[in-house]
Amino acid sequence: MLRMNGGKMAMSGRKSRTSGASDVLIESENIYFMTQQETLDIIKRGTDELLLEHELKQKLALNRPLRIKAGFDPTAPDLHLGHTVLLNKMRQLQDMGHHALFLIGDFTGMIGDPTGKNATRPPLTREQVLANAQSYREQVFKVLDPAKTEVVFNSTWMDKFSAVDLIRLAATHTVAQMLERDDFSKRYKGNQPIAIHEFIYPLVQGYDSVALKADIELGGTDQKFNLLMGRELQKHFGQPAQCVLTMPLLEGLDGVNKMSKSLGNYIGVTDTPQDMFGKLMSVSDELMWRYFELLSFESLRTIEQWHEEVDAGRNPRDVKVLLAQEIVARFHSKQAAVDALAEFEARFQKGVLPEDMPEIAVTSINGSIGIAQLLKQANLVSSSSEALRMIDAGAVKLDGEKISDKALQLKAGVVLVAQVGKRKFGRVTIG
Repeated sequence: MLRMNGGKMAMSGRKSRTSGASDVLIESENIYFMTQQETLDIIKRGTDELLLEHELKQKLALNRPLRIKAGFDPTAPDLHLGHTVLLNKMRQLQDMGHHALFLIGDFTGMIGDPTGKNATRPPLTREQVLANAQSYREQVFKVLDPAKTEVVFNSTWMDKFSAVDLIRLAATHTVAQMLERDDFSKRYKGNQPIAIHEFIYPLVQGYDSVALKADIELGGTDQKFNLLMGRELQKHFGQPAQCVLTMPLLEGLDGVNKMSKSLGNYIGVTDTPQDMFGKLMSVSDELMWRYFELLSFESLRTIEQWHEEVDAGRNPRDVKVLLAQEIVARFHSKQAAVDALAEFEARFQKGVLPEDMPEIAVTSINGSIGIAQLLKQANLVSSSSEALRMIDAGAVKLDGEKISDKALQLKAGVVLVAQVGKRKFGRVTIG
């Protein structure tokens, strides 16, 4: 529970391991008082931008739980660790006593958010959206506290909108204002089509903040335009403007692109403990620190200490194991994390190949096949370019030997074990 006392925030309960909040101790039998600045420091940990800080200070001084909104369009049935960057922050705010509004965009999901897209996104049917929304509800409570979360659907108010209501909402902004959004601007300048309904999306997302009377809205950095739209529409409708907290976008396993199921570079919150552990162990030593920053609930002090130890010569694998165990324990159990480590070491560290390694046939041209094409045909990579990147990263092995020659040609009739990273194997026959 959160209370205000003489300009300081009081929190009762034990130390929260789900907040990831910092080194602030919350004792089980005592009250620990935090100044407003200490509270802000906790809120800002791992964030990209806070708009506007002085407004948030004013809201915190209201001595009431703030309404924290985060919206997700159920465009796919599963959540991944990239989503949990925002959910972790929401849980942190929950643990500080604020009211979480988990908004499922079942209405906006049928429009399709064009953010980051260079083409119009195909809309989903209501049946697809509702099926995905149910999956979201089941998965989100792996992070959020169900007793302190209000799940809302924006169809609740948007289905009641008449054509006149929607036209009035559209009249609040000009086409020129919409073209200030980066992806719209690029598509317009590149003579790529922009459908009228795509302009509706940020307006509806902004109106959600009006309907919910949000005090703070969380979103990824790619959502900044939409989040600011909420501020503007709240002002238009006579409400106090929400503060905006943008969270960084988590890179996927490739270390390049945003984590995405469509790119295959994701770790799902419903992945098995073994898959989750193995995928986390496959991230690069450099990317590991980014995952610690955005996913770990360890204190900044502890993470910095581990970083110093690695710089001083400690094997980064040892620290990566700690990250993998923490994440697996969070989404499964401590015992599952122990078992996943044992299985990982037995299978990979000791050089034991998977018992269920698939048998794969690939087709050569004129009696030979290039290494990149072999990996692609074997479905060990998604593209030839990914194959070349993995070779550059030293992540490709044939019969246990690391491959560095990107121009390597392999002859027909050969049978070999191909490996990409630490988890993808195949016994490949070249035909």
